[in-house]
Amino acid sequence: MSVKVYVPCDAATVSVGADAVAKAIAEQIATRRLGASLVRNGSRGMFWLEPLVEVETPQGRIAYGPVSVDAVAGLFDAGFLEGKPHALRLGPTEEIPFLKRQERLTFARCGITDPLSLSDYVSHGGYRGLEKALKLTPQAIVEEVTNSGLRGRGGAGFPTGIKWRTVLNAPAEQKYIVCNADEGDSGTYADRMIIEGDPFVLIEGMTIAGIAVGATSGYIYLRSEYPHAFRTLRRAIAIAYDKGYLGENVAGSGKRFDLDVRLGAGAYICGEETSLLESLEGKRGQIRFKPPLPAIEGLFGKPTVVNNVISLATVPIILDKGGEYYKNFGMGRSRGTLTIQLAGNIKHGGLVEKAFGLTLREAIYDFGGGTASGRPLRAVQVGGPLGAYFPESLLDTPLDYEAFIERKGMLGHGGIVVFDDTVDLARQARFAMEFCAVESCGKCTPCRVGSTRGVEVINRIIANENREQNLELLGDLCEVLMDGSLCALGGLIPFPVQSAIRHFPEDFQKPAPPPPASGSSKVQETQSWR
Repeated sequence: MSVKVYVPCDAATVSVGADAVAKAIAEQIATRRLGASLVRNGSRGMFWLEPLVEVETPQGRIAYGPVSVDAVAGLFDAGFLEGKPHALRLGPTEEIPFLKRQERLTFARCGITDPLSLSDYVSHGGYRGLEKALKLTPQAIVEEVTNSGLRGRGGAGFPTGIKWRTVLNAPAEQKYIVCNADEGDSGTYADRMIIEGDPFVLIEGMTIAGIAVGATSGYIYLRSEYPHAFRTLRRAIAIAYDKGYLGENVAGSGKRFDLDVRLGAGAYICGEETSLLESLEGKRGQIRFKPPLPAIEGLFGKPTVVNNVISLATVPIILDKGGEYYKNFGMGRSRGTLTIQLAGNIKHGGLVEKAFGLTLREAIYDFGGGTASGRPLRAVQVGGPLGAYFPESLLDTPLDYEAFIERKGMLGHGGIVVFDDTVDLARQARFAMEFCAVESCGKCTPCRVGSTRGVEVINRIIANENREQNLELLGDLCEVLMDGSLCALGGLIPFPVQSAIRHFPEDFQKPAPPPPASGSSKVQETQSWR
């Protein structure tokens, strides 16, 4: 019987040598003429342990990590194919505390299966959701999703079922399903992980969505910075077509659903759904006026469901287990699980899937292990570059949409970026404004002009030029951005700026820094602040 050895093919693991480790393991298997096979799986999301190598034994999968090329021969000498002791042995993978305390629903297969093996996917519960959906009416499918309480995981938190019902009830000969995979927020990587580690769950979710609302065509809008994900998606879609799960006769049902993937061009603004649709149509990525909503007039003017990767990848388990099953996780109006992504100055960076209600403190310390530097934590930014900076005193805030809104923050895509006590929040506020100025689509004046003026005002504050007057001016400018911007980029950029001023006022009262050394450039200064 062949022993299976698992080495991740996820982009994050490849960046720390997973391909080289896999090659070394394959060479050892061949040289020693062992009865073992190599499987490239997705990442488990424990990035500080990568490359994580797992061996399938009668007692379950045993983990070793982080494994370097130099350690591979020693692992074989120690008998790691039988799960024997070694300095890198971590024990049964599922017993590692970081994984054991999670509630993986959307990520149930990620890190367990071969991402491009359809038989592997099906044997681990894949396509059961589609099978059940094909036995229901479109209205019943939408009702199941509505009852689950699933909300958009891309940041807005809008109820998925309501969006689907709107498209279902919109009369049109052609409708579309669009997946927003333009994952551009700082500290986020859940979309990439699911695409590279379990792409068929996204394909299945989009197919169910198409059947539910009467859409026969779908597009995945993927950020261009994800070449590994792009290749994986293209191959997975081809396999799904070949096996009859896409095309004119989905799973023998007589229903049609076609799917393709399109690459973005690197614009952060295309994470906003109407800019994404403009880009998908081959136009410049700019905000559309609303109304009409995309659910009424979306892609090519047709009713369109636009959902995030995690939202759509969660649909199969809802149809398989039922809306009530999913709804039993979470708190308040935030139902189900949240994919938390720990990044920044964090000891154990990685992905955590846990029911809504976990506190920031629990996420950072119980899972993340505190700061990587060992210094005291000073600030946490949740929700990407538009998210508020929370001080240590707010770490007991539960990860819940409404709880964050009450504290003038936003949960966003679930990215958590940690800073220790060396961070300068005045410079972080400047970075937020500069980010908005660089990424603005330019359609509305408050965002286009206001963000540029905001950088100038914060520069004067940092330089101690009429500091009090400029702080007052910055507050007025933030109000204009919130009230007058067409979309969330301009409307939310005051969140990090105002939260930095509110919670860390001392950083805006420091003496002016010394002038830059001769020959230094503004670009170099900006990069050092980042």
